[in-house]
Amino acid sequence: MSAKIEGISARAAGLVACAACGRVHRLPEGPSAASFTCARCGGALHSRKPRGIQRAWALLLTGILLYIPANIYPIMTTWSMGRPQADTIASGIVSLWHHGAYGIAGVVFVASLVIPVMKFLVIVYLLLSVRGKRSLAPGQKTRMYHVTEFIGPWSMVDVFVMALLVALVRMGGIATVIPGVAAAAFAAMVGATMLSAMAFDPRLLWDREDNDIESPGG
Repeated sequence: MSAKIEGISARAAGLVACAACGRVHRLPEGPSAASFTCARCGGALHSRKPRGIQRAWALLLTGILLYIPANIYPIMTTWSMGRPQADTIASGIVSLWHHGAYGIAGVVFVASLVIPVMKFLVIVYLLLSVRGKRSLAPGQKTRMYHVTEFIGPWSMVDVFVMALLVALVRMGGIATVIPGVAAAAFAAMVGATMLSAMAFDPRLLWDREDNDIESPGG
């Protein structure tokens, strides 16, 4: 049975690693710490992502705002026999289900509605938990963060499905399909939430546990 090894964080030890080249430096004290650069590559050194919480909040709120037009406006307009039919994400899911495309409808439903909402809730929870109550252990919250970061690109699956349907329809000469405003809004929403997760520094979840810093995200 292996023995448990007690460790210490790099910040508590007064060390910081360069994100570009990996060289480890000792943190200086005083005002010079704000403009500390790597001795090897010249990159800026930070023990935590600068203004990570603020940038994560800004990008997350941008994604939430973009999610509204992504669901309200048509994601595509189909012209068949001279008659247009505009579909939102929700009406498109219903239409696919009624036409027997249950698998595609399920994929679009999960990718368009379930995953984005779950990402919003998880990122909000992680941001609030940096300063709020410790309802979960830091390890559990870190796993939540990595899962959210992993599933981020999969939110674009429904956009890929729409692009495939457009290609198939045009190849068959059945109708003309024009992507709507919602497609661009949804793609921008996915990008904003992915950047929000990238801006968040999961090490902040452990700082309260280790009592390393007094002002997280600064």
